[in-house]
Amino acid sequence: MPEGTIVITGASSGLGAEMARQFADLGYDLALCARRTERLDGLQAEIAAKHPERQVRTYALDVTDDDAVISTTQQIAADFGGFDRFIVNAGLGKGAPVGKGSHYANRETLETNVIGAFAQAEAAMQHFRERKQGHLVVISSVTAVRGFPSSMTAYAASKAAVASLGEGIRSEMLGKPDLDIDVSVICPGYIRSEMNEKVEQKTKYMVDTVTGVRSMVEAIERRRAKAFVPAKPWEAIARAMQVLPLPAVRKLF
Repeated sequence: MPEGTIVITGASSGLGAEMARQFADLGYDLALCARRTERLDGLQAEIAAKHPERQVRTYALDVTDDDAVISTTQQIAADFGGFDRFIVNAGLGKGAPVGKGSHYANRETLETNVIGAFAQAEAAMQHFRERKQGHLVVISSVTAVRGFPSSMTAYAASKAAVASLGEGIRSEMLGKPDLDIDVSVICPGYIRSEMNEKVEQKTKYMVDTVTGVRSMVEAIERRRAKAFVPAKPWEAIARAMQVLPLPAVRKLF
C-alpha cells in the first residue's frame, strides 16, 4: 500500500472530497483544506470511520489569501513532518458573457482559479525544494485546450493559465537533476460535481463523480505529466479540439 501525505485543497465537496476518499482507500494520510470547515469535518469523520489507521487533518483555507496559503502549508508540513504530494484543486465555476456587466463573477473565478493556484504552487514548491522531492498536481480542465463562449469564457481561460503554470514548473524541474520533483497537469472532462450539479440540460460525455475521479487518481498515481481524463473519450476530443476550426469545436459540446 502507498505511504505518504497528500494535501488536497477544495476538499469539502465534489472532486476534492472524492479524491480524498479514494486516496485514503489507497493508504495515504491526508491534509484537507477548504473554506467550509464543517463539510471537511464531516469528510474527516467519514474517512476515519472507514480507515481508523489513517491520519486525516482539516484546515480552513481561502486560497485567495496568499499569507494564509503560505502559513497553512507550513502548518501542514509541521503537523505531518512534511508532505509528499500537493493537489491544487480549489476552484470556482462562476462566469458570465464578457461585456454583459457581470464582470465580478468572472473576476472571482479568475482570482480563485489563477491567482489562488499560483499561491498554492508557490507554497508547495517551497516545501518540495527544501525536501528536494515531491509531486505537484494541478487540476486544470479539458476547457483549457481552446476558448469557450459565454459563461464559460473566464473559467476556460483560468484553466488554460493553470495548465501553463504546471507545464512551466515542470519544464524548470527538468533542468534540475538534483531535485526529484514531478509536476502533473490533470485535465478532467465532464465529471458530475457540485460545480455543475445545477446544470439541468443533459451534458454530452458526463460521467458520475466516482468514475471520473477514479480516472483522475489513476493518472495522478502514475505521475502523468499531462492527462485528459477519463481517457475515453477526452484524449481524442482534446486532440481534435487543438486542430479543428472554432465553429467545429463549438459543435462538439
